[in-house]
Amino acid sequence: MPKIKAYAAQSPTTPLAPFEIQRRAPGPEDVRIQILFCGVCHSDLHTARGEWRGTLYPCVPGHEIVGRVVAVGERVQNFKIGDLAGVGCMVDSCGHCAPCQEGEEQYCDNGFTGTYNGPVFGGENTYGGYSQAIVVKESFVLRIKHAEQDLASVAPLLCAGITLYSPLRHWGAGPGKRIGIVGLGGLGHMGVKLAHAMGAHVTLFTTSSGKIADGKRLGADEVCISTDPDQMAAQRGKLDLIVNTVAASHDLDAYLTLLKRDGTMTLVGVPPEPHPAPNVFNLIFRRRRIAGSLIGGIRETQEMLDFCAAHGITSDIEKISMDYIDTAYDRMLKSDVKYRFVIDMASLA
Repeated sequence: MPKIKAYAAQSPTTPLAPFEIQRRAPGPEDVRIQILFCGVCHSDLHTARGEWRGTLYPCVPGHEIVGRVVAVGERVQNFKIGDLAGVGCMVDSCGHCAPCQEGEEQYCDNGFTGTYNGPVFGGENTYGGYSQAIVVKESFVLRIKHAEQDLASVAPLLCAGITLYSPLRHWGAGPGKRIGIVGLGGLGHMGVKLAHAMGAHVTLFTTSSGKIADGKRLGADEVCISTDPDQMAAQRGKLDLIVNTVAASHDLDAYLTLLKRDGTMTLVGVPPEPHPAPNVFNLIFRRRRIAGSLIGGIRETQEMLDFCAAHGITSDIEKISMDYIDTAYDRMLKSDVKYRFVIDMASLA
């Protein structure tokens, strides 16, 4: 196959720049996708800049991919040329361990293969969505049912969307449940939209009073300023589930006390430094839980996309050109985006 254009980081300290990569020719079970849009995730930044261990350079980030099918292998059954398709955070897994057999490939015992930066436990590098095209085996390709004009706003669903959908579904968000979403960023704004669409009562927790109106626009029933002791006290013991999206080390006890008996706080934000240890009494006296959740399996990701299409849910985005990516990274660090950057891959050509 001929080489295609991409954008890559060559080291932790160099800006992303034009780079050429070669994709494999589609095999019998492969789908080749012309990438139209690719969302920008904090994981892209952390990996490209070497802030997480194990970055393989050159690094071509991008795992919120939407595009058009341009070739299919002879054994591909569910996609044809011209279809809209998506690729999320994974492009392979072992397929035979218990998590894979149960449709939970993100927890593959042998480590899933990331859309970029290769297998979790080490192996050949993979190149992500900051590129013109990608070849992925059919079992890791998602169907897109949204209208084509919404494609750019659909891209972040492939990571931000499923990261929030999975814990909301797993812990039973729905009518009669009170759900807390901590943080209103790329992840949090999806959590508010999804929990609202599931029929739950949604309380947004934010440090910024400037986000009250936007939180309610997105579907929050209440907005609590988490730095206000009186507002936090008014929420004590009310919540069935808290999904905490904050990617900075902070006091978890302030939120644990807001849970009902048997309530759960799920962490989906990954701070560079550990959270302070919680007070055990806040756990044992109400049988509360602290849990974690990682994206979702392919089956659940497809379920999420279908749910979002049925409910008219997309991400709130700012569309950018490929050469703006390092500026976008710097703005992300300042939380200067509402709420997700998405690259128009036509700009790469």
